[in-house]
Amino acid sequence: QPYLDKSHTYHSTMCSCCCPPAISALFYLWVRSGFSKGSVAGALTFFPPDPAMYKFQRVDKNGEVLEGGADDDEDNAEEEQKEGDYYDDDGDDSDLGTFQIDTNSSHQTNNKKTKEEKADARQKQQQHQREAQQQQQREVASQDPIVAMTERSNKLRQRAKRRARIDSADAKNGVTYNFVPNLVMLGNLPSFNGTIHPVKIGPQKRTGTYVAALLYKLPLNECSPTTKTILYSHGNATDVGAMAGLQCLIAKNLKCHVLVYDYSGYGESGGVPMEKNTYRDVKMVYEWVVNNVTKHESNVILYGQSVGSGPSCYLASRRANVGGLVLHSPFTSGMRVLTPSRALACLDIFPNIDRIKKVKCPVFIIHGKKDVEVSFEHGMALQMAVPEDCRRDPWWVPDKGHNDIVDGPGIVEYIQRLNRFVRSLDD
Repeated sequence: QPYLDKSHTYHSTMCSCCCPPAISALFYLWVRSGFSKGSVAGALTFFPPDPAMYKFQRVDKNGEVLEGGADDDEDNAEEEQKEGDYYDDDGDDSDLGTFQIDTNSSHQTNNKKTKEEKADARQKQQQHQREAQQQQQREVASQDPIVAMTERSNKLRQRAKRRARIDSADAKNGVTYNFVPNLVMLGNLPSFNGTIHPVKIGPQKRTGTYVAALLYKLPLNECSPTTKTILYSHGNATDVGAMAGLQCLIAKNLKCHVLVYDYSGYGESGGVPMEKNTYRDVKMVYEWVVNNVTKHESNVILYGQSVGSGPSCYLASRRANVGGLVLHSPFTSGMRVLTPSRALACLDIFPNIDRIKKVKCPVFIIHGKKDVEVSFEHGMALQMAVPEDCRRDPWWVPDKGHNDIVDGPGIVEYIQRLNRFVRSLDD
């Protein structure tokens, strides 16, 4: 999968428990943030692609393309918060205690209008970008970790404020969007005979954030009352643009709708990347899917890849009527990926190993046996923790690692096994 988890060199350098400067940085951030676990975990865990692998082209009510966007608006970056600005309070999670679906919610969609781009120099530009990313990772890793983490955190929050103002104004003015993938980097997308709807879902009640998402919708003549919708929570260091090719293949071959979204702080989504924000994101997107696509929770399949296993397990443990759960290269918890020691348990995030015990839907786990980023043992531990009546045969993929399960010929078996699981939900 292109551009999935490409920042792990930086991740490992900054986060190794054997690195005294990194440990100093962790505790510095923890104290400076008011002992906010989310701030520290966010600095360790989330690496949005920069630049993003797509754009949402803004279109006004008259069909005219609007110039600029949140990332272009550097003026007034320090402007005081006002209506529509991002509200960031990691210490308050009162909105996460309950989960009621608001059946009155309604958000905007529009049809796909892709922009054709020539990709004659694709390989050369891909190589150039990879080299630039590697150089940036080396430069960041060589910095004082305290300075690097603090600067990154400040930059993300400034971006969140700018995007919140624009997204709020766009919603009031009826702005819609065109999905423009970076075809130079991604190549031509697979054919899909349905429609791709780019949407901004929101605002999130607590933070005011809007989440960018793509709905891959089947043609009406291929739909039935039991047609499933896969709510896809992607991995780290990727976005909905980089995932577009895989989502086309899933929707087309499984005869399912697919809704893939970007976490807060990723791609065209607002907000900042933090654990609690991913929970808010997936709750809001789930509610939108039930109200606007499936109408029934039992037709929703949660799919979590890598870091996406966190919000997916969180939601599955709280929604008794969800149709199914797929975990792709998941982990037992965030800190357990770094070390089996529980010395830093107070900073742990995404406790999947505890939440998976509470799910009430069928669970299908996929994990590569040669995964060196999230050990294969994580997948096996989660499989054993799934309630017996919800446990389905896993797929332990030989000779595959963390990011390459769907690469090359592997995509055929992947689609077959995923399709078998989806069809079994109606048996």
